[in-house]
Amino acid sequence: MNPTLKYCNSLTEYSRFITREVKIGNLTLGGDNPIRIQSMTTTDTMDTKATVEQSIRMINAGCELVRITAPSLNDAKNLELIKKELVKRGYDTPICADIHFTPNAAEFAARVIEKVRVNPGNYADKKKFETIDYTDHAYEAELERIKLRFTPLVKICKEYGTAMRIGTNHGSLSDRILSRYGDTPLGMVESALEFLRICEENNYHNIVISMKASNTQVMVQAYRLLVAKMIETNRNYPLHLGVTEAGDGEDGRIKSAVGIGTLLEDGLGDTIRVSLTEEPEFEMPVAKMLADRYSQRKNHVAIKAVNPPLPYNPFEYNRYKTQEVLNIGRSNVPCVVADYSMREEVTAASLYPVGYNYSIPLDKWNLTEMAVDFLFLGDNTIAFEIPGTLGLIYNSETWLKNKEQERSYPLFCGEEYFSSENKSAVLNFIAVDIHVLTKEFIEKIKSANNVCMVLDSFNKHTMPELRRMAIELSSNNCTVPYIIKCNYNNLNAEQFQLYSSTDIGGLLLDGFGDGIWIKQKDCVNTQICNSTSFGILQATRTRISKTEYISCPSCGRTLFDLQETTQKIRERTYHLKGIKIGIMGCIVNGPGEMADADYGYVGTGVGKISLYKGKEVVKKNVTSETAVDELINLIKENGDWVEKTEV
Repeated sequence: MNPTLKYCNSLTEYSRFITREVKIGNLTLGGDNPIRIQSMTTTDTMDTKATVEQSIRMINAGCELVRITAPSLNDAKNLELIKKELVKRGYDTPICADIHFTPNAAEFAARVIEKVRVNPGNYADKKKFETIDYTDHAYEAELERIKLRFTPLVKICKEYGTAMRIGTNHGSLSDRILSRYGDTPLGMVESALEFLRICEENNYHNIVISMKASNTQVMVQAYRLLVAKMIETNRNYPLHLGVTEAGDGEDGRIKSAVGIGTLLEDGLGDTIRVSLTEEPEFEMPVAKMLADRYSQRKNHVAIKAVNPPLPYNPFEYNRYKTQEVLNIGRSNVPCVVADYSMREEVTAASLYPVGYNYSIPLDKWNLTEMAVDFLFLGDNTIAFEIPGTLGLIYNSETWLKNKEQERSYPLFCGEEYFSSENKSAVLNFIAVDIHVLTKEFIEKIKSANNVCMVLDSFNKHTMPELRRMAIELSSNNCTVPYIIKCNYNNLNAEQFQLYSSTDIGGLLLDGFGDGIWIKQKDCVNTQICNSTSFGILQATRTRISKTEYISCPSCGRTLFDLQETTQKIRERTYHLKGIKIGIMGCIVNGPGEMADADYGYVGTGVGKISLYKGKEVVKKNVTSETAVDELINLIKENGDWVEKTEV
């Protein structure tokens, strides 16, 4: 993909990409309207009472559009009853029918509710995981087949004033798309465009588009590529943002913020859904917190514009190549710095929240997978022997008094580095902001071989300012490694996680940064700050420190208790660093939706589970009572199991 293509209004000035307005019942989406919040029910659609009750809980929590699955014609017919009952109880929130394999269900739903969602990969195709070498003529014939299948729905939506979401999913691309474009963001975009062109041929434009993936790199690239294609072809359809199968708890929130927040930073997105493996009403506060951050963003401190061409490709992940200094830069995973500068005292026991546990009886340190690489002590000092994998960073003057201490390094402020006569022969940190990082400064520092910069920002528009600094370094061919530092004050725990995940995650997805440093005051405790740092690295796939769970948020198609099952699997497998496990409620969110999971646990019937290795079924119709044990055995059989070690 051409990296010079424009995908947003500005990389440095917050400016929302204005799309056409789409009417969904009494809700207007896109244009200058607020970013709309939506979610999806998890009840059986045929259970009218349960679905209505859950919908009301969602609406009361802030849901502006309720999506309900309609896997069959009978389910679609029941949407009419659900709608009538909601109206009877005083709720006129629009409903969206979620359709995958059943055009007749979509065509009925489009006549009775306000919106339908179709997945291009499932609507007109049966997935066989076959690679087909299409000729241009054969490919055109396939497109004609899709047109015949899809056009009736388009005409119904146009006649009844029903809105449509063309919802592409990375994991459920058709064999046709995979054969021609591969498992790529471009394939996702082309899949949507095939259906979009059919809509446009029928002069139907009441459309929203989404590009969802569980891999945040793929998800962000696909949305950017879609917008670039729209700008190139003079289109402006609204965007529905979401990360599929984000999971639950802290991990689900961090992963959602990395994907959704990165796009919101650049002014992209008209409606968002946070997909958590939790009760749907818990999704709304998270989505609203992400969206509300941008209501006051316009008045940020100005950042110098970026002139094309960019020195990186925003449509592909490529880590910016820096030189190696000690364990920072080049092929080293991004390091993590824990800030202990505001503590009254630093003891061996105080390192426990950042992954180091000292055993007095054994006189040794035990490390977890989330052990930080550096402690910033500021002007604090420590009087104990530190673990062999830990480095200490002091303010430069304090370092002078402690420079004989093993693995201790100074932090200089900008130009102070050049005027100082006392530097480390091994590693020096230099804190710089956008005002310090001039071309003259870069020219002076670029030849240093024992320096790591710390890029710092206090701008409300933090991520773009730090990105501007990274672009400046790249444009001037500076390969000195650098750490991304962000600062937060007086936030609650969820705000802290969402904001830091957005700011830092967006930079890591663009390939910037050799480490991260979060400084926070009156936000969270040290352990949460540390787990957030490692969670951001995990969500961006730049440093894997734990098992990854690709867990769908549940819906009316789900064939087992997703929350309970996810927790059971997590309890047994959390220590399998780097393994990705997909936990899917049904085959719609099955082998395709799991995308690049190593193992899969998929509901195929009531009380029946199929187990996957990659995208291949290896065990069918396993009872739910024994399925978790069978999954563990499968992992062991493939040599990916390790025993837990006690810390």
